[in-house]
Amino acid sequence: MKQKELVLVTGGAGFIGSHLVDALIDKGYRVRVLDNLAPPVHNGNLPDWCNKKAECMKGDVRKKKDWQAALTGVDYVFHLAAYMDYHVNFSKYIDTNIRSTALLYEIIVEHKLPIKKIVVASSQSVYGEGKYLCAKHGVLYAQPRPESQLTKHQWEVRCPKDGTIATLLPEVETDELHPQIPYAISKVASEKLCLNLGKTYRIPTVALRYSIVQGSRQSFRHFYSGALRDFAVRALAGLPIVMQEDGRQIRDFVNVHDVVDAHLLVLRNKHADYQVFNVGMGRNTRVVELAKAVCRIAGTAFKPSRKGEYRINSPRHSKMNIDRLKKLGFAPKHTLEDSVREYIDWVRHYPEAISYWKRTYGKMRRDNILKP
Repeated sequence: MKQKELVLVTGGAGFIGSHLVDALIDKGYRVRVLDNLAPPVHNGNLPDWCNKKAECMKGDVRKKKDWQAALTGVDYVFHLAAYMDYHVNFSKYIDTNIRSTALLYEIIVEHKLPIKKIVVASSQSVYGEGKYLCAKHGVLYAQPRPESQLTKHQWEVRCPKDGTIATLLPEVETDELHPQIPYAISKVASEKLCLNLGKTYRIPTVALRYSIVQGSRQSFRHFYSGALRDFAVRALAGLPIVMQEDGRQIRDFVNVHDVVDAHLLVLRNKHADYQVFNVGMGRNTRVVELAKAVCRIAGTAFKPSRKGEYRINSPRHSKMNIDRLKKLGFAPKHTLEDSVREYIDWVRHYPEAISYWKRTYGKMRRDNILKP
């Protein structure tokens, strides 16, 4: 049956999407890609890593006619296309991330399409600053750290009642959601929309909240997010690695191939239907540890620069609990070093990355997203 089943992957020319396309084709599925190939991720052209066995359609998930064409004959949908990171054109997050999800279900319901399952990409950013424990006052959901604190380079999250440094707790799917940036707010809305419409119209639906995904094909054309691509491009260009805040932020870095495995797992498992899953490695890594791994694998000296720069509304720490996904059989196979080596080996072939890096950082400073 798999030979006859057609899978649509929106954003299938991008980082995670292109790896997912490869895996689906390897499993025997037919695959159709819908991607607008637009900046800042792309340059208008189909990238050379796109699988030649996939049917590629250039189209926009904000346009109903493009959805209608892409959904013809489809059995499964992976909706990964999104507008990401932090940019000041705030309305584009709503128009792209929420509208596209609404259009997907609208067309399926209008035309009674026999879609077997939809998997929608979400993000760890929906948790905002995250969950903490104060020894005296118990569990708290942290608010964004005030700028008056950040300008003093006081980085840690503190209890709002007594000012003591709070202890980080892992994020679980049932936590309260306190998104801090437009991208995260749009992802919360997209999650609620897809799960509600999925249940209402009996369309099996799953939402996956990615932690920080790493590996080859992560775009070298913009650098707002993704410490690995930032550090790797700096190291290969012979520049010192500059870490925001003090470099001791905790993150969960997960390899893109493990993330793809999570998609295939929920696609085949009925127990995943109508649920949200965290997708991460389940291991906490300090940003400075990542920087050291980059320098070691790139063969450059580790001479970090800590200028105390920070990004507005960026969480201090992110710690992800992946037990729910593990109960379905998920088991990450790749290490941090695997991801670093894979990305460095890949980005070496794109020396123009350094010019995009300079351009991105200049824009972030002009827009007051990155502050001293």
